[in-house]
Amino acid sequence: MSAPAVVGLDVGGTTTKALVVAADGTVVHQENRATAHAADPVPGLAAELDRLTAVAAAQGLAVVGAGVVTPGLIDEATGTVRYASNLGWRDVPLRAALQDRSAVPVTTGHDVRAAGLAEQLLGAARGVDDVLLVTIGTGIAAALVGGGRALTGGTGAAGEIGHAPVRPGGEVCPCGQRGCLEVYASGAGVARRYETRTGRARSAAGVVGGLDTDPVAREVWADATSALADALVTATLLLDPSVVVLGGGLAAAAADLLEPVQAGLSAGLTWREPPPVALTRLGSLAGCLGAAAMAMASAGRDVELAGWTAVPAR
Repeated sequence: MSAPAVVGLDVGGTTTKALVVAADGTVVHQENRATAHAADPVPGLAAELDRLTAVAAAQGLAVVGAGVVTPGLIDEATGTVRYASNLGWRDVPLRAALQDRSAVPVTTGHDVRAAGLAEQLLGAARGVDDVLLVTIGTGIAAALVGGGRALTGGTGAAGEIGHAPVRPGGEVCPCGQRGCLEVYASGAGVARRYETRTGRARSAAGVVGGLDTDPVAREVWADATSALADALVTATLLLDPSVVVLGGGLAAAAADLLEPVQAGLSAGLTWREPPPVALTRLGSLAGCLGAAAMAMASAGRDVELAGWTAVPAR
């Protein structure tokens, strides 16, 4: 008899990450592929789930469920992606459409919330019931966990911290507001602000790499970490998280990100202790692992899920 496993699929604007995870939490297959942009994304994603199910079968595993997570405004109750700008999707009934085409049970959700679930289950927030995960990549979003449960909000849009105005009347954001956190602290924002000042194109990672020698890089990065710390001050006062986890691509900046953010958060909370701030332990796999965990829960395998640890692929 085949051992049970689940599939986790994290569909991003550029890259789609996939995992096959055995029921004991062992990652048995991992891959990244360029996201295929199509007018109807469902056939391609259903084919991907079928292919990953076959990959699992070749290793003696039977897939008991699949989790598929995406960015955007998600109706969690129906599994509909109301709007995902970087995928070009609007009103895609993802869960129902994939379930109609797939041979395995499918659950769907939001990529950052899935990452928050993974951090709580396996990562820097393991065992903590009140968590704020902020992912900093091309954009910025947050996962909110209160009392051990993900908070989605009245319209499913909870966690859009990237569009919190941290500099009122500041620089224009593509969303139409001014002074949004993303303008200053996202990967795209850091790169844009550096190029505006110097006339030289450089990625956010390149800006971080130039901190020791480039005064403009230091200025732009100081603006970014200051804006992020200010946003976390407000979030802390509203949510009182037990831990703040920083994830996404810019978490690779490590101490260059963590230390100024910790200092700014502490300085902004004059009458109370700041929550600890930690870097993700799961890296770019957080969303995928969260999607796989969602599939386990949906399949009624909560007892096995509680025993998961982050195990490397074999």
